[in-house]
Amino acid sequence: MQQRTPGALAGLGRILRRGLALSTLILAATPALAQNDKMNAIATPAQPGAIPLGTGPLPGASASESWHSQYGSVFARNVTAATLTPFLPDPAKANGTAVIVAPGGGFTSLSMQNEGWDVAKALAAHGVAAFVLKYRLNQTPQDLAGYEAAMKARFAGGAGGPPRVDPKAMMAGIATQVADARAAFALVRKRAAEWHVRPDRIGMVGFSAGAMLTLATTLDGQDAKPAFIGTIYGPLSTFDVPADAPPLFVALAADDPLFGNAGFGLIDSWRAAKRPVEFHLFEQGGHGFGMYPKTTTSTGWFDEFVRWMTMHDWIKAGA
Repeated sequence: MQQRTPGALAGLGRILRRGLALSTLILAATPALAQNDKMNAIATPAQPGAIPLGTGPLPGASASESWHSQYGSVFARNVTAATLTPFLPDPAKANGTAVIVAPGGGFTSLSMQNEGWDVAKALAAHGVAAFVLKYRLNQTPQDLAGYEAAMKARFAGGAGGPPRVDPKAMMAGIATQVADARAAFALVRKRAAEWHVRPDRIGMVGFSAGAMLTLATTLDGQDAKPAFIGTIYGPLSTFDVPADAPPLFVALAADDPLFGNAGFGLIDSWRAAKRPVEFHLFEQGGHGFGMYPKTTTSTGWFDEFVRWMTMHDWIKAGA
């Protein structure tokens, strides 16, 4: 892949500097789960099998990793050291395909359960080796009350609406996270034989900020080179798509408050490059639906993703 020019990548830092506002909107966009919307600090959960990626500590970090529960799920904050957690299928069902799963959270938190572990378990049930990427995050106040106050203040200080995404600036400012993703691909390829994975069948799926990371990792022209990618309620900005871009799966709700009214530049870009793309625009679902059970059709995104992977022979028919 060709390298992206600095000019083409400049400016996502503006989005990340508003990450707390983005997180606030994400967390507010799941009304079906409003009864569980209170944040509660929790002990760091057991993460058996989590493998340090060796990308180093977050530069200049002063806070330490902490966790909280919300919406019946769990979230990580202030991640300063990246890890990769394997969810491996029964060897008898393993089909050689792997997916690196990148949770979202505005680069200030990670929805580890709803957009990470639950996705990985569902993929493993279909014979896919799944790996949840816990990537390094922008720092936030250590205490949960301070974090909540900072989010509210940051959100109230804006124009009252979601951050506007500059399509020419989508991937700037996340070099740290891209380094973590590249290290994840390198680790899976290094241990491919042990994990019953084919090195040429490693894809990536990301949610919201994780979708941004998935796109940045794909389009920076370096060594990750995913075989396929999925972006779930990520931005639909226009990109300069190389001729060897991987097949792309996109799922978004039309009522998504962040990206539901920004046009379809991403889809047009992939089609203009004559690369495979599948796009599901659900009528309802908001932002952040992930694996939550909801009454909207957006809940079916995972089944459609599996059908798409099956169509491309990354999952065996009937698995």
